[in-house]
Order: sequence, then C-alpha cells, then structure tokens
Amino acid sequence: MTAVDQSFNLFRDFLERTCGIVLGDNKQYLVASRLNRLLEQRGIRDLTELMRHMQQQPHSGLREVVVDAMTTNETLWFRDVYPFEILKSRLIPEFISNQPGQRLRIWSAACSSGQEPYSLSMAIDEYERANPGQLRGGAQIIATEISPSMLAAAKAAQYDSLAIARGLSQERLTRYFDELAPGRWSVKTPVRSRVEFRQLNLLDSYSILGKFDIVFCRNVLIYFSADVKKDILRRIHATLKPGGYLMLGASEALNGLPELYRMVQCSPGIIYQAR
Repeated sequence: MTAVDQSFNLFRDFLERTCGIVLGDNKQYLVASRLNRLLEQRGIRDLTELMRHMQQQPHSGLREVVVDAMTTNETLWFRDVYPFEILKSRLIPEFISNQPGQRLRIWSAACSSGQEPYSLSMAIDEYERANPGQLRGGAQIIATEISPSMLAAAKAAQYDSLAIARGLSQERLTRYFDELAPGRWSVKTPVRSRVEFRQLNLLDSYSILGKFDIVFCRNVLIYFSADVKKDILRRIHATLKPGGYLMLGASEALNGLPELYRMVQCSPGIIYQAR
C-alpha cells in the first residue's frame, strides 16, 4: 500500500468516526475536489499532513472545517415532487383527522442550504390556502444540518438565480420570495416563520428535538454504513409519534426493521409509518 493510500484510509476512518460518512475505495477524487482549496489556504501539502495537523491541534477548528467541506451537498426545491404532494394530499389531512387542533411537527434532517424545509413550508401554505381553517394548530418545521456553512446559508434564506432555477416554479417564486436585487431573492417571512434551524450531527442524540408527526430524512442515509443507517433509523423511530411517517429519498429503501416501520405504497412513492 502506498503512502497516498494509507493517508486516504486514515482520512476515511476519521470521516466515518466523526460524522458517519463512508467513502468508497475510488473516492480520492471527491476528497481532492472538496479539500484542495482548504489545503491550499492553510498551507497544508496533502492528506497525511492534514491528518497530522488535526491530531496535534484538536481544538484549532480545523476538524470542523474539514467536516463542513466534506458534508456540503447540493439540493433543490421540491425534490422529486411526489413527497410534497403526498404531504398535501394524504399526510396533512390524516393528521387533521387524527389530531384536530394540534400543531403539526415535521423534522427535515440534513437540510443542507434550506431548500427542503422551505419547500415543506410552502407546501403547507398551499394546503392552507386550499383548505382554510383546517390546520388550526399550525405547523412547525425543525430543520437540522451538521455543516455550519450550510446552516448559515439556510438561515439567511437568500438564493441566487442558479439556486432558484433548481426546481422552483415561477408561480412559487412570485408568491413566496422577495427580489432583493437582480438575480437574488429572499424567502418571505411567513414561509421562514414556520422553520427553526438547529445544528445536529445525525450520529448524536435526537432527544432535544422532541416528537414529530413526520420526518423527512431524504438522500442522506446512502452515505452511511449499513450498521449506522440502521441505528439512525431506530433513533428516528423514537422521535416519531405512534403512526407518524418517515419519508426517505427516491433512491433509498428501508430494508429490515419491520417491527418498527410499515411500508405504505402511495403511487408514486413509498413512505414508512411508525408502528
């Protein structure tokens, strides 16, 4: 094994221990693309030197910056469409029927730069416009993210033309955003007011979050090992109220844990109900 391979393996072990992300054997290019600028800015030659710096200076903030760089992912508005349609056509009406007058609580896990929780808030507003007075208790969305830079961007709720173009219709842009300057928009206050952002590593405890009616944990479990994925799913179940729902990504499936979740076919899409 070469020195380069050894340093890559050490870095993979560090990333999995710190935030659960598993890198495949052929992901050196991904690490380079995410970290090259950081290494250049810090005057660090390679992964070997980076690992040495993090071990020798554990409180320098370098570890956090590295994790931030490696966990930053692209996202878009109303991703895959059907989860938000299921929310409006099935989950909210069911919630209102079972818990009239109560507040709907949704967790958006690994929310990146905020597009998912704000999409959820817009979908809730669309439901309320079509069904005035039904969701009497209102709704709260707790959005969590490990990356400080992504969390800051989500809280700022300001997006450029490139970000806006990824999945947002002109109708929703007009209704839910204010144009700050040419090519830059801000999410309107009523949409933002439903969302509360918190920093959270999915490997840590969820106890401070409380209980939820619905959890969106989409397009993130694919980065974890099978054991870590199963542990996260068990702990998400503990946050769900009896009969609550889990929404995974389109390419993700819940294999196992039949004692915790019941699969529900929705045409299109699959959701999982807590037993």
